Amino acid sequence: MIDILARIPTDALRVFETAARLLSFTRAAEALGMSQAAVSWRIRDLEQRLDRPLFVRGTRQVSLTPEGERLATAAIEAMTLLRRAVADVVEADQGVLAITTLQTLATQWLATRLGSFQLDNPDLAVRVDTSPTLSMLGADGLDVALRFGSGQWAGLESRFLMPAVFTPLCSPAMRDRLDLQTPADLKRAHLVGEPREWAAWFAAAEVSPADTAPPPRLTADNQAMEVAAALGDQGVALGSPILYAREIERGLLVRPFEQTVALAEGYWICYPPARRLTPKIARFRDWLLDTARADPAVVAGARLAGREVGQVGG
Repeated sequence: MIDILARIPTDALRVFETAARLLSFTRAAEALGMSQAAVSWRIRDLEQRLDRPLFVRGTRQVSLTPEGERLATAAIEAMTLLRRAVADVVEADQGVLAITTLQTLATQWLATRLGSFQLDNPDLAVRVDTSPTLSMLGADGLDVALRFGSGQWAGLESRFLMPAVFTPLCSPAMRDRLDLQTPADLKRAHLVGEPREWAAWFAAAEVSPADTAPPPRLTADNQAMEVAAALGDQGVALGSPILYAREIERGLLVRPFEQTVALAEGYWICYPPARRLTPKIARFRDWLLDTARADPAVVAGARLAGREVGQVGG
């Protein structure tokens, strides 16, 4: 069976519903942001497609024909239901901010600060996803992403959040047991982390390859697991003094040496360019970047990396 609506433009029905509800082509034009001539043309086209008049046109006003009244009753009811449904969808979407992020960044930095955002934005519920799957945002219900990389992802706008910096971290007991006085003393340590990052750190600390420790015996797929080994007194791990600032401040971890290395990559907040002005995304982005700027460890690390918080990627 052929759908009769297939031969009627949807915009013509919308114009008709507005004019029928207001009983005025002029007021309908104002409500729709169209010219009165455009409203008249749309309705005339609809009448021709239906092969019957829908309005009786007077000198200063219009009224509905019997056929127009029947169509108007259905059109007004349908449009009311549609407006209500669209409003529900939009309000539901605006009431939840869905963030996808990396596990270590989420647990070590974001989670301890997110409460202040929620206090300032009581109308927003926040959902945090730490799935390793790289989302393109939007289709899977996620709004913003906190990502690690160069700041360039197809179809996304990115702003620099914080640098990826690392330095040796260990427990106070491990530092004392190994009697760490110079970077070369780490050759006695059980190293935890990526070999290339340790090689970069030793080079920055001006330790010759002959004096460096054997290759690390433990690596993991995220920084949290590696630093957990250091917290457990199982070795010396490379970790971020930004993400582990609380543990360092509380004395759970120590930095036996101040030498810190910055990777070319960093952490970024990303979102689709078309949604940069969406209120919930704009509010979260501005709050997140302001929070990063207020963190002395982030500022120091950004200076080391030669970047500025909020810098546009690309």
